[in-house]
Amino acid sequence: MTSTPTEERRPASRSRVTLLITLAVVAVLVILFFIFASLYTDWLWFEQLGFLKVLTTQWVASTVMFFIGFVAMAAPVFASIQIAFRGRPVYAKLNAQLDRYQQVIEPLRRLAMGGIPAILGLFAGVATSSRWQLALEWINGVPSGKLDPQFHLDVSFYLFALPFYQAVAAFASAVVLISAIAAIATSYLYGALRFNGREVRISRTARIQLAVTGAVYLLLQAASIWLDQYATLSTKTSSTLFEGASFADANAVIPGRQILAGIAAVVAILFVITAVIGRWRFPLIGTALLLVSGLLIGSVYPWVIQKFQVEPNVRTLEAPYIQRNIDATRDAYGVAGVQEEAYSAKTDAKQGALRNDAETTASIRIIDPAVVSAAFGQLERIKQYYQFNKYLDVDRYTINGKSQDTVIAVRELNQSNTNAAPSWYNNTLVYTHGYGVVAAYGNQRSTEGLPVFLESGIPVTGALGTFEPRIYFGEESPQYSIVGGSKGGSKVELDYPAGDSNANQNATTTFAENGGPKLDNLFKKLIYAVKFQSEQIFLSNGVNDKSQILYTRNPADRIQKAAPYLTLDSDPYPAVVDGRVKWIVDGYTTTANYPYSAVQQLSNAIADTYTPAPQLALDDVNYIRNSVKATVDAYSGKVTLYAWDVKDPILKTWQKIYPSTVKPISEISSDLMSHVRYPADLFKVQREILGTYHVTDPSTFYSASDAWVTPNDPTKEAEIAKLQPPYFLTMKLPGATKPAFSLYSTYIPSSKGAGTSNILTGYLAANADAGKVKGEVASGYGKLTLLALPKQNSVPGPGQVQSNFNTDTAVANQLALLQRGNTKVDLGNLLTVPVGGGLLYVQPVYVKSNAETSYPILRKVLVSFGDKVAFEDTLDAALNTLFAGNSGTSAGDGGVAPTPSPSPSPGTGTGTAPGTGVPSAELKAALADVQSALTARAAALKSGDLAAYATADASLVTALNKVFALNK
Repeated sequence: MTSTPTEERRPASRSRVTLLITLAVVAVLVILFFIFASLYTDWLWFEQLGFLKVLTTQWVASTVMFFIGFVAMAAPVFASIQIAFRGRPVYAKLNAQLDRYQQVIEPLRRLAMGGIPAILGLFAGVATSSRWQLALEWINGVPSGKLDPQFHLDVSFYLFALPFYQAVAAFASAVVLISAIAAIATSYLYGALRFNGREVRISRTARIQLAVTGAVYLLLQAASIWLDQYATLSTKTSSTLFEGASFADANAVIPGRQILAGIAAVVAILFVITAVIGRWRFPLIGTALLLVSGLLIGSVYPWVIQKFQVEPNVRTLEAPYIQRNIDATRDAYGVAGVQEEAYSAKTDAKQGALRNDAETTASIRIIDPAVVSAAFGQLERIKQYYQFNKYLDVDRYTINGKSQDTVIAVRELNQSNTNAAPSWYNNTLVYTHGYGVVAAYGNQRSTEGLPVFLESGIPVTGALGTFEPRIYFGEESPQYSIVGGSKGGSKVELDYPAGDSNANQNATTTFAENGGPKLDNLFKKLIYAVKFQSEQIFLSNGVNDKSQILYTRNPADRIQKAAPYLTLDSDPYPAVVDGRVKWIVDGYTTTANYPYSAVQQLSNAIADTYTPAPQLALDDVNYIRNSVKATVDAYSGKVTLYAWDVKDPILKTWQKIYPSTVKPISEISSDLMSHVRYPADLFKVQREILGTYHVTDPSTFYSASDAWVTPNDPTKEAEIAKLQPPYFLTMKLPGATKPAFSLYSTYIPSSKGAGTSNILTGYLAANADAGKVKGEVASGYGKLTLLALPKQNSVPGPGQVQSNFNTDTAVANQLALLQRGNTKVDLGNLLTVPVGGGLLYVQPVYVKSNAETSYPILRKVLVSFGDKVAFEDTLDAALNTLFAGNSGTSAGDGGVAPTPSPSPSPGTGTGTAPGTGVPSAELKAALADVQSALTARAAALKSGDLAAYATADASLVTALNKVFALNK
């Protein structure tokens, strides 16, 4: 008997189906394993960090929200379809087209009735699961104790409750609308809803269902409109002058929305009546009236009030509402207590003018942290596989009993420059960490113009005492490293370069703390091999049962995962604290829902020369608090959060959500407290606000006649210049009894047109010193001082002073000499210091060779007071020159001998012997120094001794500058 072709094809067809099913199952299992690996590694990471509660709370909350969203969408849609189907007319006459539709759909009806709601439920569940933070804030919201001026509700209502209620109303409206669409489609398909020309026939069951659905929808719209009246307090509705309810809002928009909410509720009742009596005329007329009322009451009437009542009398009518905006904004940004203080800045540089500001003058920082990174790198990198950040940090340390402003940097690892074979073993097991910190005096320089280090070298030595120098967690750490090993086992991690000139040895170490999840079994090795897509984690014999895997190593990233409700400062900074290197990061709580407060785009508000602005800023805020101080141990990676602003309702709310994750301020050690500083990003936002809101009079505010802005950085070209950054300095502000570590910025007049006047109008400073007492913040910390400059006299602003520097003939000539040959000039930060009854401008001037391994050397200092300018080798000499030969005090670099500048002989100059044209003895000696430095530099380069090369290079620049000076 022969088989038919059909019988021959069946086994092959079954085999293909079986294969496809098997492949699909395998694919699903692989995907599930990858998902599991991601979730389990997160669990291990949070568990090791000690913040597992944060992860489990997120998981539970998002899961609960998913199911709530799924059920809230799927159940009503399913019920709506079922009710419409079960209430269909049994003997309804259908047209041919509908009959064909039913024939096609009927075999899939059960699947569609369950599948469509389930799919919609999945989408809704995913959408609602992402709003878990909103739900938790609503459940745990803490009262603020402050009432809004319009409705007299606690501000916490706007922070936590109103956003949640609006989200619920919007979601419920979407559910009801989709349910109505499902009911209409089902009723039409099965004959309960029929169209015959203009005639619409609807069955009793469908009428009741659709009428009740319409009533529920309108009730939700009534609730939504009612909630919208509260939203006017944090938006610009009728007026574009300010955020919050204006006169037209308070007298037209808010009452109008209350009326519209009532009308919507009445129309909902009409839909219920229709469900009973079967007449659609009343709800349709009611709906039309609602739409017309929405247009007239919601739009036309407020426009009429604004156009014909407010605009002709805007200054008078809006004054109370502008005052609300001023008060709320100043409170929301933490500047409510700032008062302008008149400062009649002197412009006459008299002899001895700085006598009463000796401590401030001695602390003026001449080392620019944004310029000297290359010098740190050439002098203190030691090995090519270390690096320093582009912009260094400013802190203060107590040295010999005195507070000293310090430029500090961490020596981090640079794996891309190890010169080793690019192997997984080297990158993961050998090159695992950086080493040590390098710190320089902010107010000192060497005779050669180099930073004077108070902590340097490998192993580290200096004035900061004994501390753990290894940097396993930093801003430039590798993606992941595997560290640790059995006790007594071989050490494979490169610790630091060691050995003398006759030996090529390096010290090795083994990580000895709990810094990451342990790879103590094959399963953990497997899931981390999957996570990082590296089979070596699973196969390498360098990974043992004592190994730990370190990842998420950037301090800001670790804190963000531990406290997802925080917005972090853009500049984590390192400090040697209690024998460890710790990263200190400021955490902010923010919202955009504070009533009547002005909205700022946070990313744009903090953008300046050192902080770039994003392409698209989506981080609007109108409330900010520095609620948390956080630290990350650079060795162990331990994250510690300290509650800083204990009155902040947002922080209190999240402390309820994540109990025991934030420590009280009383646990901050005295050593850590001495390095806490006022956060720069908060200060930038506050200076932006105070540019406008230093004005507290509504009439002046409306006229904008006294608006200020932060000047652009004068050291950059006008086409690319961004805002001048604030600077940290230790100084005594006018009226203060003693100097304090401070953060300051300046103001010039605001102008939207060309030709902005760059005269100084204001000077804002924050006391950035938190003190040195354990768990106790110094009384002056955070105080903002706003100095208002006289309006009658013009005090030069930073841009004007920089222009004066650049156009001064003597300065221009000397700068030209410094830029001769293969060198260029880098202008350092232009500091503005309130001393001598006026404002002193100080700018370090660096010279840099164009050679590949060059670095900036501090050669000169520019100073200005009033309209006078001085340009000398040291700040101390420049101040004496500026103030008629005697400033009355000494600067920090007073002990540095200035570079000799002999007076030129008439007609010949100092470069040649008088009347001969032959090089003078001084010039011969300088040329000999050049040759000697060149020889030493070549020898150092050949031997690979970077430190010797740097010293020789500095000597070469010094000798060349002397040659240039002698040939003037």
